[in-house]
Order: sequence, then structure tokens, then C-alpha cells
Amino acid sequence: MHQNKIRDVFLITVAMFVISVSIYFFLIPSGIIVGSISGLAMVLNRVVPLSISMITLILNVGLLILGFIFVGKEFASKSIYTSILLPVFLAVFEFLFPVSTSLTGNSVYDLISYTLIIAFGQAILFNINASSGGLDIVGKIVSKYSHMEIGKALTLCGFITSMSSILVYDVGTLIVSLIGTYANGIAIDYFIGGFHKKKKICILSDEYKTIQDFIMHKMQRGVTIYKATGGYLNEERTELVTIMTTSEYKKLLDYLHRANFQAFVTVSTVNEVIGTWNIHKRR
Repeated sequence: MHQNKIRDVFLITVAMFVISVSIYFFLIPSGIIVGSISGLAMVLNRVVPLSISMITLILNVGLLILGFIFVGKEFASKSIYTSILLPVFLAVFEFLFPVSTSLTGNSVYDLISYTLIIAFGQAILFNINASSGGLDIVGKIVSKYSHMEIGKALTLCGFITSMSSILVYDVGTLIVSLIGTYANGIAIDYFIGGFHKKKKICILSDEYKTIQDFIMHKMQRGVTIYKATGGYLNEERTELVTIMTTSEYKKLLDYLHRANFQAFVTVSTVNEVIGTWNIHKRR
């Protein structure tokens, strides 16, 4: 349990550093107002005499209270940490790397860079039941009660926030904001889907007992056994079915090659596994 907490803190810190880089070096200097608390902070910065980092902190405090009420203590506690890290990272960047112009010199490149980088960081956070604070908290609440995918929920919330850009920017900025918000939602769902994907492995072999023992005791994975009848020779065979991560599947395949078993293996991609699939957890 202690190791899991250390792992979560490390992943949250890395994810927030990635998110802060995308905001400070691509979003802010380009003037793009993507649907987010940072985007809203950029709008308010034009009318309120506070820095973007300070406005972001103030907005996040209010939304953290909502997260605690509607999502839960664990999510809120992790989001408190991320909400502190974001303005801290932004303030550090403001001090060390003052920038006023776009790094790429092209708003389209800035938008693409920002969207992909921040979506990756957000996906890491959502995968461990955390968020970067701000609009992510609203998206999590909407996702929880509407059962939308988190990316779609964030897109919906982002569209509403994006509309605020029309108050201080032109119509072109609004359109870019809506496009960026939509792309960000798609990218988040894509990255999260990649974290959850597993391999379903089906094995037919006369050495199924030895393979079963390796999977269950060496790899700590469960195995389902089926009786199958070959259509060509009408012989009864035993099929092993197991679910693994991609790295585990490679280890199993390497074992089968080294053991030189006569085996027929089929592999398919599973987008999501719900429930306990690790036998180590059930003991």
C-alpha cells in the first residue's frame, strides 16, 4: 500500500510537470483559449489585475470543494496536490523562462503540441483516480453521473468555457478554442484506452498443464480452461485462456519459444477489463 502511494505521488508529479509545460510553453504564449481553467484564467487575466498562476489557484480551490462533495475523498485529496503543483510549476516557469511569444511561431503547431502533451498528462492522472484540478474536476463529476467517457465529458464542459473567449478575443480565436477542446477530449480517451488495453491469449497445446502452472505461479495470472474439439481430426483438446498486459504477453511468448512447446496461440486486444483479473489480488 505504501509503495502504491509513492508510485501515485511520483506519477502525479510527472503528469503535472508535463501538463504545466504544455500550458506555459504552448497555450499561454500563443494566445489560444482552449476550454480549460487555464484558458479561463487567460481570459480573466485580461480584466483582473492578477497573474495567471494566482487566478488558476483561486479557481481551483472552489472546484476542489465540489470534487470532494461529488466525487470522493481520494480523488479530492489527489486533486489538492495537483492543484498546488500547477500554479507552482507555472510560477517557476514564469521566473526561470519568461516567454511572451509563441515557441513555434504558428498557432496551429502550438494547438497540436498543447493538445497532445496535456492529454497525455491528463490521461495519466485519470488512470490513477486523480485530476489536474480545474475543469478536469467538473469533467469527472459529469462523467461519474452521466456515465460519459471522461474525454467526452471534458469536451462538453470545455465548450462552455471556450465561449468565454469571445469576451476578449475575436471569432477566429473562439473557433480555434472549440477545435482544440474537441481534439483534447478525443486525445484523452485515446491515451486512457491505451492504458487499459490488455491481451487476451488463447493457447492450444498438449503441454497445457505445464503452461498453466507457469502462468499461475510464475506470472501470477489467472487461467480459464476450456475443452475444445478439433474440427479436422475430431480430437478433444484443452484450451487455456488468460488476460495479460502487453509486456506480460511478451514474457509468456518468450517462455513458449524457449520451451519449444507445440502450441497454437491466438491473441486479441481487450479494450478494458472490469473486476479482479490478477490472482495475486484474490489471495
